[in-house]
Amino acid sequence: MAKTIFYYVLTIMLLLPTIVVAECSCEANDLPRDGKSVTLKFKLGAIGAILGAGAFGVGIPLLGKRISVLRPENDIFFMIKAFAAGVILATGFIHILPEAFEGLTSPCIGETPWQKFPFAAFIAMVASIGSLMVDSLATGHYRRVHFGGKDGNKEVSINSKVVDEESNDAHAGHVHVHTHATHGHSHGHVGEGSDELGEQLSKLELIRHRVTAQVLELGIVVHSVIIGISLGTSQRLDTIKPLMVALSFHQFFEGMGLGGCINQAKFKSRAMATMAMFFSLTTPIGIGIGIAIAGVYDQSSPRSLIIQGIFEAAAAGILIYMALVDLLAADFMNPRMQANTRIQLGSHISLLLGAGCMSVLARWA
Repeated sequence: MAKTIFYYVLTIMLLLPTIVVAECSCEANDLPRDGKSVTLKFKLGAIGAILGAGAFGVGIPLLGKRISVLRPENDIFFMIKAFAAGVILATGFIHILPEAFEGLTSPCIGETPWQKFPFAAFIAMVASIGSLMVDSLATGHYRRVHFGGKDGNKEVSINSKVVDEESNDAHAGHVHVHTHATHGHSHGHVGEGSDELGEQLSKLELIRHRVTAQVLELGIVVHSVIIGISLGTSQRLDTIKPLMVALSFHQFFEGMGLGGCINQAKFKSRAMATMAMFFSLTTPIGIGIGIAIAGVYDQSSPRSLIIQGIFEAAAAGILIYMALVDLLAADFMNPRMQANTRIQLGSHISLLLGAGCMSVLARWA
């Protein structure tokens, strides 16, 4: 179900640019342009460079199956994820959201209603709330399906029973497991080392990681297609050249973040390869679309600015939510990290480095 929705949204994203054609435009179109043959060479070079950088970035964390140091159970993985989360957070705040504000407040689209209300911030907020809802509903759905069998009516809840140190409770050190089913209600006590409890907790955590990876990829794909179209439709070398370099680093760092989430979600090899391929191809596909419609596409037309602004704001909201809630909060509040000062310090430094590197790239893209 989730995969079907994901592919449907992606298809809409790829088809939207074909309806954005030149209408009335601002004077930005009067800027000098370079020859089409020259710009085309650089655009084709950009496709290859960005494709390679994205594939390499998303592929590094996926090598965890073969390289033990990159596996989620290792301490270094916390630092890799913190760096990647910083990249994604800076992408949302520094790269995407300002572009959305610029597009939705442009004088080209008229004063009413766009100048009367902060639509970019509003759409980003709605997208964040929507991400929370999708996150919660999808996790709940997969949990019911997984633990409830075919009818989905079985609910499993696991609650830790906290016992005072001075208490002589016979159940100290155990976990109380409640199982509610359609035709009954049962209680049981399971020891801390129980394989059954460990398996249930592992499955719940895995479901959460899988939903996180899918929602995160959706937000990244939306942004990647739009920024690819922007490069593909550009007719000036002084715009294309810095964009090509900056976007290569951009895709590499974003790929590391997404790859870490995919690795932690433990998808099957085919699913992991598919998600990695979609991420790697979206920006090059966007560039290809931009090249194809460059003759009729006007980045400063009202329709173009509105559509791009809306999707950029939505993508920013999704990425900011995912970075703060599903990546940073989940790891930084992890008991394993809080009990280890070395992991904490390394993760904080990695977070600042990731956000800093991505912020510096905003100078060119």
